[in-house]
Amino acid sequence: MASSLQSLAFSSPVSHCPHQTRFLSGMAAGAVHQSARSPFSGQPLRLQRSCWAASRRSSQIPTLSIMMVKPTIQFIQGTDEQTIPDVKLTKSRDGTNGMAIFRFEQPSVFDSSSELGDITGFFMIDEEGVLQSVDVSAKFINGKPAAIEAKYVMRTPREWDRFMRFMERYANKNGLQFVKK
Repeated sequence: MASSLQSLAFSSPVSHCPHQTRFLSGMAAGAVHQSARSPFSGQPLRLQRSCWAASRRSSQIPTLSIMMVKPTIQFIQGTDEQTIPDVKLTKSRDGTNGMAIFRFEQPSVFDSSSELGDITGFFMIDEEGVLQSVDVSAKFINGKPAAIEAKYVMRTPREWDRFMRFMERYANKNGLQFVKK
């Protein structure tokens, strides 16, 4: 399968390269490569050596920006919980599993749940992704919602370590501290 793509271009901030735009020229039109493990097929691309070397010496090398996600807890996806919980941790003697119990007194989700919908779970979100649980219960006093308790179970040391990384970020953001009892 021959490709109609003969060259690609991208803007370069390197001013001492012979062209303002560098061209990545493909191999011969019939030299299409396809991996047996991937459905992708395409032509290999080469960058002219002189421009590549010049761009590596330049102080204007494009950089990768990484956006950090602030650690947050949600009961309704897309709506951050503003109330800071009390968190209790338990861990088995052999360290293979554990549980975190979060207790939110008068959580803000009660104020907005009628507008945004029902509580769908317990979501802990940070730059690594989402940890979630469906073990969520509401506590009522005199028929009015007063608190939410959420449990997150960690069944492996890897899950424990991942949870602790989230908690460290969340604690730093919200001024929490760990107290061993």
